[in-house]
Amino acid sequence: MRTLVTSMLMTLLAAVPRAGDAMTERDRQHLLAHLDMTEAWLLSELEGLSRDQLQYRMAPERWTIMEVVEHLAIGDARYWQRLQDSMKQPAAEKSEVTDADILWYGIDRTQREQAVKADLPTGRWDNVKEAVAEFRKLRKTMREYARTTRDDLRSRRLLNGSMDVYQWFLMISTHTQRHILQIREIKADSGYPKKR
Repeated sequence: MRTLVTSMLMTLLAAVPRAGDAMTERDRQHLLAHLDMTEAWLLSELEGLSRDQLQYRMAPERWTIMEVVEHLAIGDARYWQRLQDSMKQPAAEKSEVTDADILWYGIDRTQREQAVKADLPTGRWDNVKEAVAEFRKLRKTMREYARTTRDDLRSRRLLNGSMDVYQWFLMISTHTQRHILQIREIKADSGYPKKR
């Protein structure tokens, strides 16, 4: 009986968040699942595309699929640096933004945003494989951090932002999701080259 009570007590204590925990285990699993989902989805959308398909432009001011992928590789690196810089700040007030707001951002393309100049595609990579390799290399680093960190992501605010650092991490993944939807819009355009 004593062993059973001790075992139950240990189980309950393990489930209670400790002060300074980076995020709940549920938060961690949600973040990892979202990072995995968006990476796999992006790779699936790019699989087997021809050069003509990658370079197709719906309109003069719109990006090609290749430019979208380049933007993701560039943007993720900047967003990751911002996350790291924000972790150097002292703890702050609770976020004004909800996790649901961040997830909605990933699917709501009714409000388009302009990328900052530093995130604009410039033709940095010769082919999509190079850009994807850069994206995946950083995504692997992010996944490992998300999987192992004990940093308190919930009590740190994003530098000059209204969300906590965990939410910014989730935003990096939802940003990819938004651009996957953009790729799907390009593919659905009537002028998009159908032959691979």
